[in-house]
Amino acid sequence: MFNVLFICGKNRLRSPTAEQVFADWPGVRTSSAGVANDADVPVDVEMLEWAHLVLVMEPAHRKKLKARFRNEVKDKRIICLEIPDVFEYMQPELVELLKIKVRLFLPT
Repeated sequence: MFNVLFICGKNRLRSPTAEQVFADWPGVRTSSAGVANDADVPVDVEMLEWAHLVLVMEPAHRKKLKARFRNEVKDKRIICLEIPDVFEYMQPELVELLKIKVRLFLPT
């Protein structure tokens, strides 16, 4: 299995949507977390070690990961999807945007 961790700020809208959208992707396991101190599910070392691929929504999320988890992410593939915080959970436009951007990085 290929483990994909989706990360946004508070783990309330974008990353949980991505986790849900790709939960049934063949050969993939998904999880999500947030980099903010008040995230619903804060990212931690165990999650980062579990992930084969980390997909962040904004450049600031990658920056926070690298600052907070320098050793854990030094050899980790972290890709920024460039998805702004303007969507609601499972909003159709967000789902379509995720499908377009994330498929490129998942096993076929």
